Amino acid sequence: MSFDGRLAALPPGPFARLATLLGDVKPQQKPITLAIGDPSGTVPDFVRAALNDSAASFGNYPAIAGTQDWRAAAGEWLNSRFALNGAIDAEKHVLPLNGTREGLFSVLFPFMPETKGGGRPIVAMPNPFYQCYAAAVLASGAEPLYVPALKENGFLPDFTSLPRDVLDRMAAVYICSPSNPEGAVADEAYWQALFTLAEQHDFIVLADECYADIWFDAPPACALPVRLAQSGGFSRLLSFHSLSKRSGLPGLRSGMVAGCGKLIEAFRAFRNVAGPTVPGPVQAASAAAWRDEAHVTAGRLAYAEKLTAAQAILGDRMTRPGGGFFLWLDVGNGEEFALKAWRDQGVRLLPGAYMGREISTGKTQSNPGFSYVRVALVNDLSTIKTALERLREIL
Repeated sequence: MSFDGRLAALPPGPFARLATLLGDVKPQQKPITLAIGDPSGTVPDFVRAALNDSAASFGNYPAIAGTQDWRAAAGEWLNSRFALNGAIDAEKHVLPLNGTREGLFSVLFPFMPETKGGGRPIVAMPNPFYQCYAAAVLASGAEPLYVPALKENGFLPDFTSLPRDVLDRMAAVYICSPSNPEGAVADEAYWQALFTLAEQHDFIVLADECYADIWFDAPPACALPVRLAQSGGFSRLLSFHSLSKRSGLPGLRSGMVAGCGKLIEAFRAFRNVAGPTVPGPVQAASAAAWRDEAHVTAGRLAYAEKLTAAQAILGDRMTRPGGGFFLWLDVGNGEEFALKAWRDQGVRLLPGAYMGREISTGKTQSNPGFSYVRVALVNDLSTIKTALERLREIL
């Protein structure tokens, strides 16, 4: 496929489509946006202090592998958070990222073969999905495969049901848990089956676990400990984590990737050429954030309070997510409802279809997100209550 063809295969982003949908419509009430997942919380004092104390390092080029302090903090957090008993070696298994989105996009380039299984490589992902997955696949020259995440399968894509010839062509799989937008959580059996499939068909698992520290009833099963227990290591796995979500610091643009030593080594070599380094003061602030759990616990409790309020207002019109900070509301026709919510109630929502793809070409209702809207619970509690009470009037 030509470069122009790849661009044509990537439609406008969801927020560009939302802007077109709402156009010049004037809302009848004061606007509130629940469309964007922007966890704009208070910046902890220790983050401010770390940035200030390390400001002199702006005068030096940062290393791709991160500072020794950042690597130590990242390794300590991974080993502790996922009970890995020291299996993570911060010198071999971890890299800093300029925000997890950057890593999720760039990770395919050093690993994409020209052909696989007798054809163009395939990279599979959930449908609906985080849009940078598709952008990465198309930019790397691979073929994207959108695997439906439906209510019937717990909103987790069933990769094991794919035909053998498709699996043989797969170079990688993106999987998000807790998922965006549905808040679904993969259990240990799901992860084990996916890793077994990866071994059988020689592909990489790219685990987007940005929401792993935003959970409600119990911590989610996560990729690193499941893979370690299954294989004694982290082969075929790269797991991505984010301070945007964990710490509510999206403007810091800081995350990490951890997993298989050989994959990390190859990714590091690619990044040494591509050059997406993380500035020294950002690494210092990030190290401080990875070492602190108090602010994470406070954030998780705040999200739980918002979810409790949502359940009190919406009742059985909503499904309780396992993690993350989104509601995935079935409203019959997400696009029509989003327009009505904006026009009549001044509440800005994201139609679920804008995060998905049609399963059958030309049949809009085959898009797994067609009947849904995504609601972001990232505003303050009072604002969220006001917005949800308005939505209740039109549900």
